[in-house]
Amino acid sequence: MQAESMSGAPLWIIGLMDLLGAPGAGLAVALENLFPPIPSEVVLPLAGFAASTGQISLLAALLWTTAGSVVGALALYGVGAALGRERTVAIAARLPLVKVSDIERTEAWFLRHGTKAIFFGRMIPVFRSLISVPAGVERMPLPVFTLLTALGSALWNTAFVLAGYFLGANWTEVTAIASTYSKIVLAGAALAVLAFAVARFLKRRRPSSGARGADTSGSAARARQATTNPQPETHSTPTP
Repeated sequence: MQAESMSGAPLWIIGLMDLLGAPGAGLAVALENLFPPIPSEVVLPLAGFAASTGQISLLAALLWTTAGSVVGALALYGVGAALGRERTVAIAARLPLVKVSDIERTEAWFLRHGTKAIFFGRMIPVFRSLISVPAGVERMPLPVFTLLTALGSALWNTAFVLAGYFLGANWTEVTAIASTYSKIVLAGAALAVLAFAVARFLKRRRPSSGARGADTSGSAARARQATTNPQPETHSTPTP
């Protein structure tokens, strides 16, 4: 690859693609699924740029990067399947502000919308890796999981590989746009978690406030009853 066009690309990714070609790009994408900090937004347009220079074919870049996405997702699916539902619930229940009912609602949501989550989740940073774990926990049929993962990943990968292919030496422009998109998604996720934590904290405080209110109203009722129905005075009869 042209050294002047490699600024912003980790050296180990360049080394993989120089050594293995398109399979190297696929391996880098598989690792990105297992370790989300590895940026697929760099690997994919870089693979497209390599295809534009003739180092690899465009079709090979598309096929191998999609295969890498599927392999990485299957590995995380296996992690979820190995954990199983009972162990996952036990671990999640130990988290602060998380209740078993939250886990059960999440499970019910996934059972209803899991197929859409797997397909569209491949286009959301970080989430596209994590979504494979609950799929494994719930034992989504493996052929369905694999097909949806392949289709969703193919769309995401194709967009980035083609962008790198057509931009050529300016492929890093894609990375800048994708980085902004990732930051927006992560900020939205952080706000959602914060909102959940605040709502749960306030909900836990509410029962104690209600108990104090009930005690106060009970005391007031007893005071009113005493005023309305005063107890008759008792006089002791002196003993002669």
